[in-house]
Amino acid sequence: MRLPSQGLIQVHILGTPGLVPEYYERTSPSSFWLVTSLQILQSTMGWHHLEHTAANLCDAYSGLLSHQSMILSMNSSFMDPLLQFETQLKMMEACFKILVTLPSLESVKEIGTNEEETEDLMNLYQNTLNVYEDTLLILVAKDLYKLQILTEMTVWMRQDSSYLQDRIVMIISKVLSFASKKVKGYRSVDAPCLGVLAAELSLLCFHDDPAIAQQASLGLYHVFHIAKCQIDIEKFKHPLHGSYCITPDPSDVEIQPKFLQDKDKIAENVGQTFIPTLLTDFVWTLLMKLFNEEYKIAAEAASLLQLTLEYHSQRITVVYKIVDTIYKQLCKDAFHHMKQSMLRVITLLTRTSPKKVIFQLMDYPVPADIILIMMWQAAGSEAKVAPHVLKTILLILKGKPGEIQEVLMEKRRSSLDATNMMPVAASQALCTLLPVASYKKAVAQLFPQLLMALMFQLFYSSDSRLMDLDRPLYARDALRVLLNCSGLQKVDIALKKKNCWSHFTQAMYYHHGVYLIAKQRLLNNFFKDPFPEEFLVLFRNWINDLNPAVSKLSLQKIANMAPVVNEIENVNSLLLSILDAFLSIDKTVAIRAMFTLRRLLTRLDKSDYSSLCVRIASSYLPLIDHTNGGVRSIAIRHFGRLLKDMSEYTWMLNDVILGALVPLILFLEDNETRVANACKYTLEICTTQLKWSTPSLLKDKNYNFELVVINVCNNLLVTHKSYITDLISDSLGFLGSSRGYLRRGSVILTGYLAKLGGHFLIKNEIEAMIEAIERVLRDEDPVIRDLAEITHDLLKEIAHSMISPSLAGNFRRLFKFCYVKKLKPLYNYNLPSETQTDSSTEKKIIRNDKEEDDDDILAKNEKCNEAFEQTREKE
Repeated sequence: MRLPSQGLIQVHILGTPGLVPEYYERTSPSSFWLVTSLQILQSTMGWHHLEHTAANLCDAYSGLLSHQSMILSMNSSFMDPLLQFETQLKMMEACFKILVTLPSLESVKEIGTNEEETEDLMNLYQNTLNVYEDTLLILVAKDLYKLQILTEMTVWMRQDSSYLQDRIVMIISKVLSFASKKVKGYRSVDAPCLGVLAAELSLLCFHDDPAIAQQASLGLYHVFHIAKCQIDIEKFKHPLHGSYCITPDPSDVEIQPKFLQDKDKIAENVGQTFIPTLLTDFVWTLLMKLFNEEYKIAAEAASLLQLTLEYHSQRITVVYKIVDTIYKQLCKDAFHHMKQSMLRVITLLTRTSPKKVIFQLMDYPVPADIILIMMWQAAGSEAKVAPHVLKTILLILKGKPGEIQEVLMEKRRSSLDATNMMPVAASQALCTLLPVASYKKAVAQLFPQLLMALMFQLFYSSDSRLMDLDRPLYARDALRVLLNCSGLQKVDIALKKKNCWSHFTQAMYYHHGVYLIAKQRLLNNFFKDPFPEEFLVLFRNWINDLNPAVSKLSLQKIANMAPVVNEIENVNSLLLSILDAFLSIDKTVAIRAMFTLRRLLTRLDKSDYSSLCVRIASSYLPLIDHTNGGVRSIAIRHFGRLLKDMSEYTWMLNDVILGALVPLILFLEDNETRVANACKYTLEICTTQLKWSTPSLLKDKNYNFELVVINVCNNLLVTHKSYITDLISDSLGFLGSSRGYLRRGSVILTGYLAKLGGHFLIKNEIEAMIEAIERVLRDEDPVIRDLAEITHDLLKEIAHSMISPSLAGNFRRLFKFCYVKKLKPLYNYNLPSETQTDSSTEKKIIRNDKEEDDDDILAKNEKCNEAFEQTREKE
C-alpha cells in the first residue's frame, strides 16, 4: 500500500483558506482535515513490519500531526493572544524535538527492500518535515508576530548539532520568503523580532556548511524585505486611509542574497533598513553572543557588532544598558576572552553618544576599580572624541559632591546611593585621561574650564566633609596632572614648596593655593592674548552659585580682569551677571559684587560704559535701602561715583537721579555715620549734575536736615516740577519703615512736597496722602507724632481748597510757565536757634540759589495767580 502523495497530504491537512497558491490549494472546510489525517495515520500503521527506523519515522509523523491539530485549533479559539502564543511556542518546541530525532535520509533509504518501498519511505520522511513547515506557514499567515518562533528555532538549533540543521535553516528561509510576500497586503507590520532574527541569521551566514550559509543569507534577504516594508508603511502611510506596502521585485532591490555573506554589507544594510528599535535588538543580540558563546561564534559576533557600530552607533537606544552590562560582565570575569571586543564597543558608542557613555561610567561607586578604569580608557582612546569626553566631564564637575538628589535615581542609574558622587568619579577619571597623548590638543583647548572646575571641586571637597582621611583627594590629583601635562610644572613645584598640595582641604592653604596658581604664569598668560571666552563663561556661571564662598571667589577673580576688560568680547553679559549678584541674600556677596564692578568700570571703555550706565545706576537703588549699613553706604557711594564718571551723559541719568532722590535725602538721618556721610557725598554729586546749589548745606558745619529738604524742594520747583507727584509717592513708601529716622524724614519731606505741589494735586491723591499720614499720628515716637500732626494739618488745608480735576489739569499746564513763592521752614526740626524764623542762613541760601530775586518771583507769581483765578471762574 502506498502513502498519499505529498501534495495530497498538504491539501488535506491544511484546509485553511487564504494562503498563497504556491504552498496551498483552497480546499473544503477545515473540519475535513482531521478525518483525512486519521486515515493517513492508519495507512502508516501498516508499516509495522518495517525495521525500527521506519517505526521511528511513523511515530514522528503521527506525533507531528497530533501536535499540529492542537496548535492550529488554538488559532480559532478565544484565548488571550499572549497565552496563545506561549502555548503554541511550547508545542512547536516539542515538535522541533520530535523533528531532530528523525533518522538520516540515508538510513531511511537503506531499509527499503525495493524501489517502491524506498520511494514511499522517502515520501513519508519528506512529508514529516513538511508538516512542521506547513504548521509554521499557517501560524505566520495569520499573525506576523509569530515569526518570533523562527528566532527561537535558531536557539533550539544551536542546542542540537543535528544533521538536519541545513533543513531547519531552509524551513526558516521558506517561511520568511512567504512572509515577505504576505506583507504586501498588510496595512501595518507587527514583527518586533526582526532585529534578533537578523542577528541570528547573520551569524549563520558564516557557517562552515555552505548549504546552511546560503539558506541563512536567503533568509536574511527576506528579513530585510519585511523590515523595508515596515519603514515604507510608516513613511508613506496616508494619515486617514493608510496604504498598502508594495514589496519591490527582486530585480529592483539593491540587497542581494549573495552580498549578505559579507559582514560589511550586512552591517550597512542593517542600519539602512532597520528602525532604531530593531537595530538596537540586532546589536544587543550580538553583544550577548560575546558573553556566552563559544569562541568562534563570539568572534564572528564581535566582528559584525563592531562593523555595525562603526556605521550606525548613533541610532542605538540603550547605550546606558549596554555600558552597564559590559561593566557587570567584566566584573564577573576580568580575563574574559572577548574583553578587548567589549572595550571596543565602549569606544564606538562614545564616538556618537559621549554624554550617555560618560554619565553612565561616572555613576559607579568611587574609587573606581580596575575594570572601570579600563572602560574610561576605552571611552577616551580616540583623539577626535577627546573634546566631547572632556566637555561631558566638565558638565559633571559643575555638580557638588555629596549633594542629596531631590529626585531619586533615574532608571538608568546603577548606583543606589542618593548622594551625588559623580563629580568625585569625574575627577578620578581626569587623572586617567589627561596624561593620554591623544588628549593633548583637547586639554590645551579646554584648559581654563578644567582649571576652574577642579579648583572649585577642591573647594567643594574641603567643605563637604565627605572625604575619608584614607580616600585620595581626586580633584587635587587631577589638578596636578592638568598642570604637569600642560607644561606648567613650575606651578606644581611652587605649590609643593608651599605645602599646599598636602593641606589643600584647609581654607588657608586653599586660598593661598588659588593665589599662587593665579600668580604663577596662568592668568598673566591669558592677559597677553585675547581673553578666552571659555574662562569668561565659567566665571559668569559661578558668580551666582548657591555657595557664597564660590560666588565671592569668582567675583574676586573677575576683578583681576580689569586690565583686560576691554578685550573681552561679551563684556556686557559679564557686567550684567555681576549686577545679578547685587541681590544676593548674602551681604558679603553683594559687597564683593559692588567692588568688583567698580574695579571693572574704572577701566571700561566709555562707549561700553555709557550703554550700560542707566542699567547699572538703577541696580544700586534697591541696595540704598538694604538692611545692612555697610551695603547701604557702599551702594550710595558707588552710585555717586558712577554719576561722576558719566557726567557727560547726565541727560541719560536724570530719571535715575530723581528716582534716587528720596532715599538719598532720608538716609541723611541714618544712625550710622558712614551711611549719612555717603548720602552727603552722593547728594552733592546729584545736585551738581542737576545744576542745583545745595553743596554748602551738606557740609557738616552747615548741615540741617530740614533746610536740605527745603532747598531740594525749591530747586525741584524750578527745574523738575513734573516729578513732584512721583517723589511724594516715593516718600510715602517710607512711612511704614521699621526705622524711626526714616519715618521722621518721610513725614517732613511729604509735607514740603505737598506744600510745593498742593495746587495741582487731585482729590484722590490728597486723600491717599491724608490716610497715610493719619496712620503715623498713632506712632510710638512722640516726635514723629508731632511732625505728623503738622503735615496732617497742612494736607487738610490743601484738601479744603481743593479744585476740580479738570481745573487742576489746566493749572498744571499754567504752572509750567510760572513760579510760586519759595518754601520756608514749617517744622523747626533740629533747627539752630538763629534759624527758627527767617534766619540769615536761609537768606544766604536763597540769595545763592542763582535764580531770580524775590521781586521777579513775586511778579511772576502774581501773573500766575491771575491766570489761575480766571480759569477757576470759567470752571
